[in-house]
Amino acid sequence: MTGSATDSQILLFEIAWEVANKVGGIYTVIKTKVPVTVAEYGDRYTLIGPLSYKTAHMEVEPIDDAAIESIPMRNTLASLRSRGIKYMYGRWLTDGNPLVLLFDVGSAHHRMNEWKSDLWNVAGIPSPPDDFETNEAIVFGYLVAWFLGEIKHSHDMLASSESTKPHIIAHFHEWLAGVALVLLRKRNFDIATIFTTHATLLGRYLCAGDVDFYNNLKFFDVDAEAGKRGIYHRYCIERAATHCADVFTTVSHITAYEAEWLLKRKPDGVLPNGLNVVKFSALHEFQNLHAKSKEKIHEFVRGHFYGHLDFELDNTVYFFTAGRYEYRNKGADMFIESLARLNHRLKSAGSKTTVVAFIIMPAKSHSYTVEALKGQAVMKQLRDTVQDIQDHIGKRLFESAARGKMPTDAKAVIVEEDLVQLKRRIFALKRDSLPPVVTHNLVDDAKDPILNQIRNVRLFNDQSDRVKIVFHPEFLNSNNPVLPMDYEEFVRGCHLGVFPSYYEPWGYTPGECTVMGVPSITTNLSGFGCFMEEMISVPSDYGIYIVDRRMKSVEESCDQLASYMEEFCNKSRRQRINQRNRTERLSDLLDWKRMGLDYVKARWVALRRKFPEYAAALQRQQELEESGEINSDDDEEVAARLARQNRSTIPEGELGHGYESDGNPMTREDLSNLKYNSKVPRPASIPGSPKLFKSFAYDEGDEEEKRIASNANPAGLFYDAGPDGYDEAYLQSGAVHGKVDVSSVMDSLKAMGIRGTSASYAPPSVGSAGNSEP
Repeated sequence: MTGSATDSQILLFEIAWEVANKVGGIYTVIKTKVPVTVAEYGDRYTLIGPLSYKTAHMEVEPIDDAAIESIPMRNTLASLRSRGIKYMYGRWLTDGNPLVLLFDVGSAHHRMNEWKSDLWNVAGIPSPPDDFETNEAIVFGYLVAWFLGEIKHSHDMLASSESTKPHIIAHFHEWLAGVALVLLRKRNFDIATIFTTHATLLGRYLCAGDVDFYNNLKFFDVDAEAGKRGIYHRYCIERAATHCADVFTTVSHITAYEAEWLLKRKPDGVLPNGLNVVKFSALHEFQNLHAKSKEKIHEFVRGHFYGHLDFELDNTVYFFTAGRYEYRNKGADMFIESLARLNHRLKSAGSKTTVVAFIIMPAKSHSYTVEALKGQAVMKQLRDTVQDIQDHIGKRLFESAARGKMPTDAKAVIVEEDLVQLKRRIFALKRDSLPPVVTHNLVDDAKDPILNQIRNVRLFNDQSDRVKIVFHPEFLNSNNPVLPMDYEEFVRGCHLGVFPSYYEPWGYTPGECTVMGVPSITTNLSGFGCFMEEMISVPSDYGIYIVDRRMKSVEESCDQLASYMEEFCNKSRRQRINQRNRTERLSDLLDWKRMGLDYVKARWVALRRKFPEYAAALQRQQELEESGEINSDDDEEVAARLARQNRSTIPEGELGHGYESDGNPMTREDLSNLKYNSKVPRPASIPGSPKLFKSFAYDEGDEEEKRIASNANPAGLFYDAGPDGYDEAYLQSGAVHGKVDVSSVMDSLKAMGIRGTSASYAPPSVGSAGNSEP
């Protein structure tokens, strides 16, 4: 390769169905990851998705075609526009303001049958005529492949020499974006590709049924199972994308294991999901937010349980579960069963603690129930009446004091009329029926799985029950007449999130709880649970309770979940405050500034596999820039310097002690300095973690111990070369906000043994790209 290589020659395109189009959890993944990606690539980063006219005008600020600064982009879009393709190009209205390109899939529907026939001819992927979602995915895929071919050609034509041509990385999420990846491979485009599956299609369908999924993963006839469920054509797209990608990744270990058997390719690495963590300047601020939000939940509970409000709100804890209505996958069945067991235990122990458990899962409904609306209205009338009486009493006191007289008795302050009004409101609170367990009229409540399970365990919000249930079959928003709170505000007001999922490739809900300082219960079958087990020596010390659904029976798992909830109910208020402080500290582990490191590695593995000469030249170029003393021919000196750079050096005292007092605001910064992929130690009030010290306690000359330590904590899952290698240097240098240290990342990838990173690697031979238009 001639000429010098620079990372400014790399263009990154990220393609997903949920770019500026909120459908599910991938929208959150992509949106929250934007700031760290923009910090690294700037305007060389573009997101591509479908155009939804319902939401696009609220999500994207359009850029006029004449105002597009990039000449290749302007020429490419003009070419597409001349062929009748409609699109929206602009900046996403989110942190980082990345460039986005949204295609109007409908503008190319006239070519759908042509493209479906071509997909069958070139890839053998079938497509039935009546599957709307698959049809949309095929048209979108052909538009994306068309665009990438055009933009590549336009850049190459404008390049002054071969060495200045840009290198393109295209990152695809989920099967809905997978068609384009297959076409890029079939047409031999010179573009590095990454495919990330957030959950396999077949896995979702199999787990939705009554199947022992994980114990039978090795034995499924995947083609037959996909055919039985009518998703064979979708499965073909997903599997083809998996095998055509230069780099294949998933979001967790558990999904990687699943993908290996269902998609027949072992993932190259795992890209855990992160969040944008907002730190408060004072430790007590998030506790204050919890108190304010909890008071709003109190208001709802007063109205919902009017006439039966015989429990103290100050001695009430709020549990919740939330997510898509996947009764078994999301663990709603286990949650309700465990609540029944918890209710029995609390009643048997004579506990004064009351649990109000919320189930927030959207289901088809007609409207709010009369009782739910009446409860809030009755409570509002009572509040207004009491406020009027307070005003009247205050006015009479003022008039009496203004005349220099003290009121002689209560009748001089509160009159009979006020008492009558108050009695009327109190009588209105009486009712014969029990508080409802659901806030809406469901379309078919006789067949609703959640309501039937509640009926089976007889949790009817009876006066003697210590566990009350509220099923709210709608996502929360501040305009809700019954529970007027946004989801984030509601989570902050709760005490514990419970997510006993059976199938959860990652699980954003417990992660969102963690960054808001709310303890949560998850399982070791969720990606989040696996991640926390690997990152924390004893997760329960930090408010992360992990139910074993992998090695225990359903009965044992239910008992374990009930025990965790009972343990939480028995905590004092001070203990819960301390636990929330500890939970909030874990937010550093979930920050994209940390999680984004694995995306960096995935991109560089793809680059190294697709363009090995360019990647090697870029690495050497950066080495020469860093040290003018290094001769370009002196490989031994370069190797020696890299070896010194990756030598493990742990400062004395570091990781040698736990946290200080929970009330010390300085301790909350400790996790931000925790070495990447190191386990979080136990709090100071508990004996130290043997696992933590085992990972680092080795002599400098013991190579075998170093090798074991380098693979001991695989939470980042592009396995790291050691506890003080690339990742630590990357974090400390602040590279997440700018230029990547190519030398360190490449050296780390080689140490991991990632395919394609050796100096002798040569990519598969490819032919000419040909015409880019489909």
